[in-house]
Amino acid sequence: MSIGNSPQEDRPSIGRVIQQARIAAGLTVDEVSTATRVRIPIVQAIEQDDFSRCGGDVYARGHLRTLARAVGLDPEPLIERFDAERGGRPAPTAAAPLFEAERIRPERRRPNWTAAMVAAIVAIVGFVGFTLFHDGGKRDDAARAGETAGAEPAPTTSAPARTADPKPEPSDSAIAALPKDKVTIKITARDGQSWISAKDANGRLLEDGLLRQGQSRTFTDEKRIDLVLGNAGAVQLYVNGKEIKQVGDKGAVERLSYTPGDPQAG
Repeated sequence: MSIGNSPQEDRPSIGRVIQQARIAAGLTVDEVSTATRVRIPIVQAIEQDDFSRCGGDVYARGHLRTLARAVGLDPEPLIERFDAERGGRPAPTAAAPLFEAERIRPERRRPNWTAAMVAAIVAIVGFVGFTLFHDGGKRDDAARAGETAGAEPAPTTSAPARTADPKPEPSDSAIAALPKDKVTIKITARDGQSWISAKDANGRLLEDGLLRQGQSRTFTDEKRIDLVLGNAGAVQLYVNGKEIKQVGDKGAVERLSYTPGDPQAG
Protein backbone atom coordinates (compact mmCIF):
# COMPACT_ATOMS: atom_id res chain seq x y z
CA MET A 1 0.00 0.00 0.00
CA SER A 2 1.58 3.32 -1.06
CA ILE A 3 0.89 6.80 0.32
CA GLY A 4 0.77 9.71 -2.17
CA ASN A 5 2.21 13.12 -1.61
CA SER A 6 0.06 15.67 0.23
CA PRO A 7 -0.86 19.05 -1.32
CA GLN A 8 1.61 20.71 1.05
CA GLU A 9 4.44 18.53 -0.31
CA ASP A 10 3.46 19.36 -3.93
CA ARG A 11 3.54 23.11 -3.25
CA PRO A 12 6.81 24.71 -4.46
CA SER A 13 9.22 25.89 -1.78
CA ILE A 14 9.89 29.56 -0.94
CA GLY A 15 13.09 29.64 -2.96
CA ARG A 16 11.43 27.91 -5.91
CA VAL A 17 8.57 30.46 -5.90
CA ILE A 18 11.05 33.35 -6.10
CA GLN A 19 13.06 31.60 -8.83
CA GLN A 20 9.96 30.95 -10.96
CA ALA A 21 8.80 34.58 -10.59
CA ARG A 22 12.24 35.86 -11.59
CA ILE A 23 12.31 33.68 -14.72
CA ALA A 24 8.75 34.72 -15.61
CA ALA A 25 9.80 38.39 -15.33
CA GLY A 26 12.69 37.79 -17.73
CA LEU A 27 15.34 38.73 -15.16
CA THR A 28 18.69 37.09 -14.54
CA VAL A 29 20.28 36.54 -11.13
CA ASP A 30 22.82 39.26 -11.95
CA GLU A 31 20.05 41.77 -12.79
CA VAL A 32 18.12 41.00 -9.59
CA SER A 33 21.32 41.32 -7.55
CA THR A 34 22.08 44.69 -9.13
CA ALA A 35 18.55 45.98 -8.57
CA THR A 36 18.26 44.84 -4.93
CA ARG A 37 21.92 45.15 -3.81
CA VAL A 38 21.71 41.56 -2.54
CA ARG A 39 24.91 39.69 -3.44
CA ILE A 40 24.69 37.02 -6.15
CA PRO A 41 25.67 34.07 -3.87
CA ILE A 42 22.90 35.00 -1.42
CA VAL A 43 20.30 35.24 -4.22
CA GLN A 44 21.35 31.83 -5.55
CA ALA A 45 21.29 30.31 -2.05
CA ILE A 46 17.79 31.66 -1.27
CA GLU A 47 16.47 30.23 -4.55
CA GLN A 48 17.81 26.85 -3.30
CA ASP A 49 16.09 27.39 0.13
CA ASP A 50 19.45 27.88 1.84
CA PHE A 51 19.09 30.82 4.26
CA SER A 52 22.34 30.17 6.16
CA ARG A 53 24.17 32.85 4.14
CA CYS A 54 21.72 35.56 5.25
CA GLY A 55 23.22 35.91 8.73
CA GLY A 56 20.06 35.17 10.71
CA ASP A 57 16.27 35.09 10.36
CA VAL A 58 15.94 38.89 10.61
CA TYR A 59 18.22 39.41 7.60
CA ALA A 60 16.61 36.48 5.79
CA ARG A 61 13.17 38.15 6.11
CA GLY A 62 14.62 41.39 4.75
CA HIS A 63 16.20 39.61 1.76
CA LEU A 64 12.96 37.72 1.05
CA ARG A 65 10.93 40.95 1.10
CA THR A 66 13.40 42.74 -1.22
CA LEU A 67 13.70 39.86 -3.72
CA ALA A 68 9.92 39.28 -3.81
CA ARG A 69 9.23 42.91 -4.67
CA ALA A 70 11.93 42.92 -7.35
CA VAL A 71 10.32 40.00 -9.21
CA GLY A 72 6.75 41.27 -8.78
CA LEU A 73 5.55 39.11 -5.84
CA ASP A 74 3.68 40.04 -2.67
CA PRO A 75 6.28 39.44 0.06
CA GLU A 76 3.91 38.99 3.02
CA PRO A 77 2.74 35.40 2.25
CA LEU A 78 6.38 34.33 1.80
CA ILE A 79 7.38 35.96 5.12
CA GLU A 80 4.47 34.25 6.94
CA ARG A 81 5.41 30.90 5.42
CA PHE A 82 9.08 31.45 6.35
CA ASP A 83 8.11 32.17 9.98
CA ALA A 84 5.72 29.20 10.11
CA GLU A 85 8.43 26.79 8.91
CA ARG A 86 10.73 28.06 11.68
CA GLY A 87 8.28 27.95 14.56
CA GLY A 88 6.94 31.49 14.32
CA ARG A 89 8.48 34.92 14.77
CA PRO A 90 9.63 35.71 18.35
CA ALA A 91 7.55 38.31 20.19
CA PRO A 92 9.28 41.67 20.60
CA THR A 93 10.43 42.56 24.11
CA ALA A 94 9.22 45.80 25.66
CA ALA A 95 11.75 48.44 26.60
CA ALA A 96 12.55 48.80 30.29
CA PRO A 97 10.58 51.62 32.02
CA LEU A 98 13.78 52.94 33.59
CA PHE A 99 15.38 53.27 30.15
CA GLU A 100 12.34 55.16 28.82
CA ALA A 101 12.40 57.53 31.79
CA GLU A 102 16.09 58.25 31.30
CA ARG A 103 15.65 58.72 27.56
CA ILE A 104 12.91 61.35 27.78
CA ARG A 105 14.29 63.22 30.79
CA PRO A 106 15.43 66.68 29.59
CA GLU A 107 18.98 67.65 30.32
CA ARG A 108 19.34 70.65 32.64
CA ARG A 109 21.38 73.36 30.99
CA ARG A 110 23.81 75.50 32.93
CA PRO A 111 23.55 79.30 32.60
CA ASN A 112 25.96 80.77 30.07
CA TRP A 113 27.54 83.62 32.06
CA THR A 114 30.05 84.43 29.32
CA ALA A 115 27.30 85.13 26.77
CA ALA A 116 25.44 87.28 29.32
CA MET A 117 28.54 89.41 29.99
CA VAL A 118 29.20 89.89 26.29
CA ALA A 119 25.60 90.96 25.70
CA ALA A 120 25.79 93.49 28.55
CA ILE A 121 29.02 95.03 27.18
CA VAL A 122 27.53 95.31 23.70
CA ALA A 123 24.43 97.02 25.11
CA ILE A 124 26.53 99.59 27.04
CA VAL A 125 28.74 100.39 24.02
CA GLY A 126 25.65 100.76 21.82
CA PHE A 127 23.98 103.14 24.28
CA VAL A 128 27.08 105.37 24.54
CA GLY A 129 27.48 105.49 20.75
CA PHE A 130 23.82 106.36 20.26
CA THR A 131 24.03 109.21 22.80
CA LEU A 132 27.12 110.75 21.18
CA PHE A 133 25.64 110.44 17.69
CA HIS A 134 22.30 111.92 18.77
CA ASP A 135 23.92 114.99 20.47
CA GLY A 136 26.27 115.61 17.53
CA GLY A 137 23.35 115.42 15.11
CA LYS A 138 21.48 118.14 17.00
CA ARG A 139 24.49 120.52 16.86
CA ASP A 140 24.96 119.93 13.12
CA ASP A 141 21.27 120.62 12.44
CA ALA A 142 21.44 123.92 14.35
CA ALA A 143 24.53 125.08 12.40
CA ARG A 144 22.96 124.21 9.03
CA ALA A 145 19.77 126.05 10.01
CA GLY A 146 21.77 129.29 10.71
CA GLU A 147 23.63 129.14 7.41
CA THR A 148 20.56 128.62 5.26
CA ALA A 149 18.28 131.17 7.00
CA GLY A 150 16.66 133.55 4.49
CA ALA A 151 17.67 131.54 1.43
CA GLU A 152 14.88 130.73 -0.96
CA PRO A 153 14.20 127.06 -1.37
CA ALA A 154 15.29 125.63 -4.69
CA PRO A 155 12.48 124.47 -6.94
CA THR A 156 12.00 120.75 -6.93
CA THR A 157 11.04 118.69 -9.91
CA SER A 158 9.45 115.33 -9.59
CA ALA A 159 11.06 112.55 -11.59
CA PRO A 160 8.70 110.58 -13.81
CA ALA A 161 7.60 107.30 -12.35
CA ARG A 162 9.49 104.34 -13.72
CA THR A 163 7.39 101.74 -15.41
CA ALA A 164 8.08 98.20 -14.25
CA ASP A 165 9.60 95.92 -16.82
CA PRO A 166 7.00 93.54 -18.19
CA LYS A 167 7.40 89.95 -17.05
CA PRO A 168 8.03 87.35 -19.74
CA GLU A 169 5.00 85.33 -20.67
CA PRO A 170 5.22 81.64 -19.76
CA SER A 171 5.72 79.14 -22.55
CA ASP A 172 2.56 77.59 -23.98
CA SER A 173 4.06 74.10 -23.82
CA ALA A 174 6.72 72.37 -21.74
CA ILE A 175 7.81 70.56 -24.90
CA ALA A 176 9.01 73.82 -26.46
CA ALA A 177 11.57 74.22 -23.63
CA LEU A 178 13.31 70.91 -24.38
CA PRO A 179 16.55 71.13 -26.42
CA LYS A 180 16.00 70.05 -30.02
CA ASP A 181 19.55 68.70 -30.48
CA LYS A 182 19.34 66.27 -27.53
CA VAL A 183 17.23 63.33 -26.46
CA THR A 184 15.42 63.78 -23.15
CA ILE A 185 13.72 60.84 -21.41
CA LYS A 186 11.59 60.87 -18.26
CA ILE A 187 10.56 57.60 -16.58
CA THR A 188 7.96 57.42 -13.78
CA ALA A 189 6.97 54.26 -11.87
CA ARG A 190 3.24 54.97 -12.07
CA ASP A 191 1.48 51.61 -11.54
CA GLY A 192 4.16 49.79 -9.52
CA GLN A 193 7.88 49.47 -9.11
CA SER A 194 10.21 48.60 -11.97
CA TRP A 195 13.86 47.75 -12.35
CA ILE A 196 15.48 50.14 -14.87
CA SER A 197 18.85 50.49 -16.57
CA ALA A 198 19.86 53.52 -18.68
CA LYS A 199 23.03 54.09 -20.75
CA ASP A 200 24.16 56.93 -23.01
CA ALA A 201 25.50 56.64 -26.58
CA ASN A 202 29.01 55.87 -25.28
CA GLY A 203 27.79 52.99 -23.12
CA ARG A 204 28.19 54.93 -19.87
CA LEU A 205 25.78 53.71 -17.20
CA LEU A 206 23.40 56.51 -16.13
CA GLU A 207 21.08 54.49 -13.85
CA ASP A 208 20.88 50.88 -12.71
CA GLY A 209 18.49 49.99 -9.92
CA LEU A 210 14.95 49.66 -8.63
CA LEU A 211 12.53 52.54 -9.31
CA ARG A 212 9.82 52.43 -6.64
CA GLN A 213 6.22 53.46 -7.28
CA GLY A 214 5.87 57.24 -7.53
CA GLN A 215 9.57 57.85 -8.23
CA SER A 216 10.84 59.45 -11.46
CA ARG A 217 14.16 59.68 -13.31
CA THR A 218 15.17 62.00 -16.19
CA PHE A 219 18.07 61.36 -18.60
CA THR A 220 19.54 63.54 -21.39
CA ASP A 221 22.16 62.82 -24.06
CA GLU A 222 23.21 64.42 -27.34
CA LYS A 223 22.97 61.21 -29.42
CA ARG A 224 21.11 58.27 -27.87
CA ILE A 225 19.82 56.71 -24.65
CA ASP A 226 19.40 52.93 -24.31
CA LEU A 227 16.87 51.61 -21.77
CA VAL A 228 16.08 48.26 -20.13
CA LEU A 229 12.76 48.21 -18.21
CA GLY A 230 12.15 45.24 -15.90
CA ASN A 231 8.40 45.81 -15.42
CA ALA A 232 7.54 47.80 -18.54
CA GLY A 233 3.79 47.88 -17.98
CA ALA A 234 4.16 49.76 -14.70
CA VAL A 235 6.07 52.80 -16.02
CA GLN A 236 5.03 56.05 -17.72
CA LEU A 237 7.56 57.08 -20.38
CA TYR A 238 8.08 60.51 -21.97
CA VAL A 239 10.55 60.89 -24.87
CA ASN A 240 11.39 64.45 -25.97
CA GLY A 241 8.26 65.66 -24.18
CA LYS A 242 5.92 63.15 -25.85
CA GLU A 243 4.32 60.27 -23.95
CA ILE A 244 4.88 56.73 -25.21
CA LYS A 245 1.41 55.24 -24.86
CA GLN A 246 2.25 51.52 -24.90
CA VAL A 247 5.63 50.79 -23.31
CA GLY A 248 5.05 47.08 -22.62
CA ASP A 249 3.11 44.57 -20.55
CA LYS A 250 3.18 44.16 -16.77
CA GLY A 251 6.12 41.97 -15.75
CA ALA A 252 7.67 42.14 -19.23
CA VAL A 253 11.26 43.23 -19.90
CA GLU A 254 11.62 45.79 -22.69
CA ARG A 255 14.86 47.02 -24.28
CA LEU A 256 14.40 50.43 -25.95
CA SER A 257 16.59 53.03 -27.62
CA TYR A 258 15.76 56.70 -28.39
CA THR A 259 17.46 59.55 -30.30
CA PRO A 260 16.84 63.33 -30.58
CA GLY A 261 14.34 62.69 -33.42
CA ASP A 262 10.72 61.59 -33.06
CA PRO A 263 10.20 58.85 -30.44
CA GLN A 264 10.90 55.45 -31.92
CA ALA A 265 11.66 52.17 -30.25
CA GLY A 266 15.22 50.90 -30.79
